[in-house]
Amino acid sequence: MAGWPSLGRVEDRRLAQSLRDGDATALAEIYDFYAPRLFDYCHALLRDQDMAADALHDSLIATQEHIGKLREPERFRSWVYAIVRNECLRQLADPERPEQRHGAPEQNEDAFLDAEERQRLEETRQLVHSALAGMAARHREAIDLSARHDLSAEELGGVLGISSQQATELVAQARDDLDSSLAAAIIARTGRGDCPSVAALVDENEWPLPSEVARKLIRHIESCPVCRDRRKRKVSTNRLMQVLPVAAIPSDLRMAVLSLADAPDQHENRTRIAQRAEPFDVWGWPTSLERRAQPARKDRRGDGTSSHLLPAVAVAACVVLVIGAIFLLTGGGSEDPKNLNNKVPGNVAAGPSDSPSDAFPSPSDSVEPSPSKTKHTPTPTPTKHTPTPTPTTHRPAPPKTHKPTTKPKPGTLSVSGNCALDDGDDDCQVTVTAVGGAVPWTAKASGPISLDRSSGHLAKGDQATVTVTKDAGACPTDSAEVFFSPNGSISVSWSCGIFG
Repeated sequence: MAGWPSLGRVEDRRLAQSLRDGDATALAEIYDFYAPRLFDYCHALLRDQDMAADALHDSLIATQEHIGKLREPERFRSWVYAIVRNECLRQLADPERPEQRHGAPEQNEDAFLDAEERQRLEETRQLVHSALAGMAARHREAIDLSARHDLSAEELGGVLGISSQQATELVAQARDDLDSSLAAAIIARTGRGDCPSVAALVDENEWPLPSEVARKLIRHIESCPVCRDRRKRKVSTNRLMQVLPVAAIPSDLRMAVLSLADAPDQHENRTRIAQRAEPFDVWGWPTSLERRAQPARKDRRGDGTSSHLLPAVAVAACVVLVIGAIFLLTGGGSEDPKNLNNKVPGNVAAGPSDSPSDAFPSPSDSVEPSPSKTKHTPTPTPTKHTPTPTPTTHRPAPPKTHKPTTKPKPGTLSVSGNCALDDGDDDCQVTVTAVGGAVPWTAKASGPISLDRSSGHLAKGDQATVTVTKDAGACPTDSAEVFFSPNGSISVSWSCGIFG
């Protein structure tokens, strides 16, 4: 996206390690690289400038406080997105959130366009908004993170708390959904004269399309020979999503984050913010708020709901309702919640995805926002961003009648090997060893190299060998890298002579 600094995956790992090592400049560098895109994502979820700024502020502080838990520094990018997403869901579940939303201004990326070009851009954006209105909320979020935020399937899975395979399938479904919705939007604009049913469904003065009209059009196209022949599928999804505006991050937010992060007398505030982001699993990933809403096992009363889980279920139910009110509308930022389709940056309406077991059903458009609270604008004074609730409010205590089960301590992965290839050598071997416990591991090549295996499971003390092979035509580059999860990497280098 224009205005978002480019950052490679190798830099993700470096920044994570710098933050873990206590580098004084690490958080500032992370803010400069990540904050613009993270703020746009927060704004897509929350549709309010102040709420998005608060969510990003607290998420970055939590990132600094919990970085020591992350066992896979190469997945730092998606780990931060996961923290941000949970914080946004917590804000949506807050009964004291503001009733009216005030959208952030757009980044001014079209200042040099003439009037005709600006009008064409606006028409295209309205077309995309109508297409997004016909999509499921979880598909909108998946396509936003994939196409606009450039997250891979593995990274998207980490953010949503699903497997890489599920994430791949979700993105494929989202692209098909967008194709169908875009066809409906195009036919709504150009096909009213060709099909009486379209003319009856579409009000030419109602644009972008309301979500219910968009869905009716999608169903109509499947059964109408005339409209089915007009259906178009040749538009690039990534190019389509790039036309959407980007929410401009508040200028004072950087100082507010860094001031609180560095202040010696703000330890208590940082701790309180960090506690809100808990719990984290054994790999150091935040537990998704959606997964915490899974149905509870029956307790002794046999009614199917443990009394300890009632607060968490209430929070989850609130999240579901608010998401329905916001994300089935494709706009945001208007003071009137009914006018959320007005021009607002980042107009993706990226709704949180359903969990794999559909614990979060599709929300309804009829839900109204909850009562308002005092509006809060981020300032350089860090204490104004301090959240008041403590994490124990929504975290059920374990039943006293059961002893907590002690989980086996996971091991670490030791990586060793010499992959400085001499002339004539095309491959080398890397040894991975499980130290201190069992380790499920994965390996990923970065560069013109291939691996004979990319995953496995090692018992404590066991070893495995990975053969790294230089690809044909690897030159003119002369190096690559293999990343191992949960930790470790190794460099691969070779010499490129005159003939490569």
